[in-house]
Amino acid sequence: MPESTGASPASQTLSRGIRILEVLADARGPLTIDEIATRLGVHRSIAYRLLRTLEDHGLVARDAAGAVSLGARMAALAAGVAHDLQAEALPELTAIANELGMTCFLAVLDGAECITLASVEPRHAVASVAQRPGARHPVTVGAPGKAILAQLSPGDWPDDASPELRDSVELTKDRGYATSHDEVIPTVQSVAVPLVLRGQRPSAIAVVHVATDLDDAEIAARLQRSASVIREALDG
Repeated sequence: MPESTGASPASQTLSRGIRILEVLADARGPLTIDEIATRLGVHRSIAYRLLRTLEDHGLVARDAAGAVSLGARMAALAAGVAHDLQAEALPELTAIANELGMTCFLAVLDGAECITLASVEPRHAVASVAQRPGARHPVTVGAPGKAILAQLSPGDWPDDASPELRDSVELTKDRGYATSHDEVIPTVQSVAVPLVLRGQRPSAIAVVHVATDLDDAEIAARLQRSASVIREALDG
């Protein structure tokens, strides 16, 4: 059955194209055209035409088997988002990732979601948790979400914030960092600290890991040092 929408054909096409990019960003790996069509709820032929246009612009790429993933052009576009913040954050994210042996990332508030803006995996770790730029989840779950909510007044929170979440955010404010276990990805733990910058959206620096000998407070202290470096560089 055709989608029911009040949008014009042009805006519907644009919306679907953007949705494809979001689907690919959230995927754990390349997707087939049929999988993309199913997730969009459209016929395969429509998905194919959209993908051809995105491919022409370098926004998606297909491998030899025809599976689709985000294209290199997306990285260039993403690098222009909050360019100064990413430029100052990346050296710190890299240092943390290699020192702690954990994936370290910068997350920012995007509407009611927490989106990964930049991410660095440790150089020599035997195994690490991937956290790709563009990954997003509701701001009401996960350590980065709590660190971001700690910077907002409760009136600006999503309506579905639970009493347990409010208690967790209050704890985050008291001790200066947030934690989460199995909230976004099963078996994965996270520690995050708020990154408060003038003129910028609320953000956080976080790490994700499966197991570590370090306790949360030690990890948070390392994150806080980098947050101070980034804040001093950007705010002066």
